[in-house]
Amino acid sequence: MRNFRNYKIWTESISFTTQIYKIVSDFPSFERYGLSDQLRRASVSIPSNIAEGAARDSEREFIHFLNISLGSAFEVETQLQIAYNLEYISHETFDMLLSQLHLIEKQINELISVIKRQQPTAKSQQPKAKS
Repeated sequence: MRNFRNYKIWTESISFTTQIYKIVSDFPSFERYGLSDQLRRASVSIPSNIAEGAARDSEREFIHFLNISLGSAFEVETQLQIAYNLEYISHETFDMLLSQLHLIEKQINELISVIKRQQPTAKSQQPKAKS
């Protein structure tokens, strides 16, 4: 079993999620069950799926959960754009969060690529014919 705590991407996504929680606390109160709730849930999904995938037995399952994590990151990016358009966050905050999020997305993609490269191909898994 992999230790998810050893993945830099997990640590960085925890930090990112903590920032999201702090930032959405300043959103208008009527957004409590709207955009702020969606941002919290989607950002929590990023490190949560990394951790859940790390606990899975196969590399294929781990990649599946990393893809879910990546999808959640894209969801957060969309929600941040909406928050910015509604002027709930400043341009500086938006840029800072997007920069961090793009780094997280890149690292998830890189981890997926590394795992895929380490997997044996289907051809190499076939038993060799006896001569």
